[in-house]
Amino acid sequence: MNELIKKQLQDAQATMDKAVNFCESELTKIRAGKASVGMLDGIMVDYYGTPTPLSQVSSITTPDARTLNIQPWEKQLLVPIERAIMEANIGINPQNDGIVIRLIVPPLTEERRKDLVKKVKEEAERGRIAIRNIRKDANEKIKKLKAEAVSDDDIKVGEGEVQKITDAYIVKVDKHAEAKEKDIMTI
Repeated sequence: MNELIKKQLQDAQATMDKAVNFCESELTKIRAGKASVGMLDGIMVDYYGTPTPLSQVSSITTPDARTLNIQPWEKQLLVPIERAIMEANIGINPQNDGIVIRLIVPPLTEERRKDLVKKVKEEAERGRIAIRNIRKDANEKIKKLKAEAVSDDDIKVGEGEVQKITDAYIVKVDKHAEAKEKDIMTI
């Protein structure tokens, strides 16, 4: 196989890796009734006028399956952290005792579980769409290699390889989504 096509395949594979990792991180943010530190990823706290990730201004622990404890490095951050959690709209009300903020994750109702499964399916579909777009870009780049004296046969082989890689990555996204759905539906 032509070296230029191999390079395109490697680039496509690297980009698809990123797409799968992003999809996986988005799925982690969907809470499954269990407390996890990942639920708070993306929450920004106003730290002296600068939006700062919650994990950089506090210690976050999970003492049990349904509780998250947030211990700020500085006591005056309790109220900004509480406000940031409320604004993030993660469906949990923070409890501030003056030292630690506790988040108690409520058990999921059947209806809420079904909504979360829908969200998982939407995220998985976004992941699959991203991978298919990467496939389309890779195929276009491979077709453009014809101008650089790459044979039609090599181009066809390259496109076939891109399809194989695409199929493998879509299976990865599906497996992540399936595991998350199972996690959500487990009572």
